[in-house]
Amino acid sequence: MSTSDPTLDPALDPAVEAHLEATREARLASYLDLLRIPSISTLAEHAGDMRRAAEWIAAELTRIGFDHAEVSATPWHPIVYADWLHAAGAPTVLVYCHYDVQPVDPIELWETAPFEPFVRDGRVIGRGAADDKGQLHMHLRAAEALLATRGRLPLNLRIVFEGEEESTSVSMPGWLDANRGRLGADVVVISDTGFFEGNIPALTESLRGILYTQIDVSGPPADLHSGTYGGNVENPANALARIISELKDRDGVIRVPGFYDDVIPVDPAARARLAALPFDEAAYLERIGVPALAGEHGYTVLEREGARPTLDVNGIWGGFEGEGSKTIIPALAHAKVSMRLVARQDPLTLFEQFRDFVLRGAPPGVRVEVTRLGAGRPSATPVDQPVVRAATRALRATFGQEPVFKRNGGSIPVAEMFERQLGLPVVLLGFTNPDDNAHSPNESMVLANYEIGIRTICLLWDILGREGID
Repeated sequence: MSTSDPTLDPALDPAVEAHLEATREARLASYLDLLRIPSISTLAEHAGDMRRAAEWIAAELTRIGFDHAEVSATPWHPIVYADWLHAAGAPTVLVYCHYDVQPVDPIELWETAPFEPFVRDGRVIGRGAADDKGQLHMHLRAAEALLATRGRLPLNLRIVFEGEEESTSVSMPGWLDANRGRLGADVVVISDTGFFEGNIPALTESLRGILYTQIDVSGPPADLHSGTYGGNVENPANALARIISELKDRDGVIRVPGFYDDVIPVDPAARARLAALPFDEAAYLERIGVPALAGEHGYTVLEREGARPTLDVNGIWGGFEGEGSKTIIPALAHAKVSMRLVARQDPLTLFEQFRDFVLRGAPPGVRVEVTRLGAGRPSATPVDQPVVRAATRALRATFGQEPVFKRNGGSIPVAEMFERQLGLPVVLLGFTNPDDNAHSPNESMVLANYEIGIRTICLLWDILGREGID
């Protein structure tokens, strides 16, 4: 029977496997080199590091054999573009990853400096090891293995590696419009997601959107003595606490009027897929280290995680925070509040509803300002599209078990942009372990996921190059 029969699990090219085995140490050294660059997009003092990371990646793409590798300017951080378009008649895949990383606070909880990565117990530990430099590096090494062993790729690739994903991709909409002429493709593959609980290979079928805001409460022009003025002057910290307490009720329901108007119920088939996942709630609790779970009543843990919208306070500050005591009424208090959104929720409309609700709830005696810091729309991937079926086969062949479909509670704003602005279908193929501590201290990538993931990418390109995507 032909090896192109889609009912058969394909096998990785032995020559590619031999190359990957021979270059394992050099590959790890390169991975650690990329992680050493502190490419934190949200902090202005790291603008030079962002540029350095982009130039490092562009140089690697050129060395590997891609064409037109460039560090493309945006109003903020650059986007790295490259292509290899010499497979006549074969599909074209646009590969997206991001090279920016989250800030490292709280620094005291890291085992070592966040940008001094190291390997321990089969994991690479360091900021960006999983989210998303590790997965970006996997695509570099997969393409290198194919080009080094064959001198060509089995399909056409366009590379788009972004530097603002952790900042809601603010420059990406304009860049996509300006570069539409060179972004033609059949499908987008995004590697910025991960596996299911227990490190089970998974494909992600949906992403939540995001609305990120800041609430600033101001009172007197300067801190006041709490003995002299307490009882007569509204305390901005107290006012902020009251505002926040009104955002959700005790059943986890968000109280902003209109918040749920555009939420559509999870369809029965998707709900059944979630219910069939091998989820161990006790192990989940133990991994995250909390005494009990909480959330919107009437939904399962996995439904709340990926299929329902949320609202969370990400940080609160104001007043005296030093050692000892200082009896004041603070002049200022602040909070950052994010909302994760599901299908059909519009972050721009929701911001107006959220802002108006906060302002109506502010007590007299303080001034309140609500600012939108970022927004991204939700996205969904049909599980029956051909590239998803091909990715399922590649994962099963390399990791040795049937992959599952999951809903990701996080947000990748660019996924919806590719769909809406370019009209391209998106496949979410990620490889990180569920306990990767992304956005937290001691972020890590399981090396087996990294290594086998490279092989999965190579195999997927071979399947698509041979069988097409129709």
